Amino acid sequence: MNKKYYLTKQGLENVKRELEELKKLQRNEIMEQAPAMLEGDALNPDYSFYQENIEELEKRIEELESIIKHYSIIKRPAKKDQELVCIGANLKLKDNSGKDAVFTIVGTLEANPFNGLISNESPAGMAFIGKKVGDTVTINGGPSYKITKIQYEES
Repeated sequence: MNKKYYLTKQGLENVKRELEELKKLQRNEIMEQAPAMLEGDALNPDYSFYQENIEELEKRIEELESIIKHYSIIKRPAKKDQELVCIGANLKLKDNSGKDAVFTIVGTLEANPFNGLISNESPAGMAFIGKKVGDTVTINGGPSYKITKIQYEES
């Protein structure tokens, strides 16, 4: 079974743009860099470096193509489910000390904890999924957060 990749519309556009750039620009650049050493000795360090670049490029292209084949756009849940934390939720929280915190639950590919974007597959994301306003969530025996608001963007 293939993994499903949860993406925002912008996240999907970013993946498509990167794939297009890799296929059109970087592939052409590497081909242009294919020095005459390809006709020469396979032990040549330039040849090894060239081969590694080609392999890395092909792996990333395959990865991006897989994401595009198996993505799901993050959508606002049905009205009845909006009281629960689902992927795509914007959470307003209070930590143990009473300080406010804000997180958004996103797919793994768009996660950036330093910007408040928490992966649905992370320990924090998994701890919040399915909870509702008023619930207190403790993450891996560490910090606790009380959910004060759950909000979803318009889809």
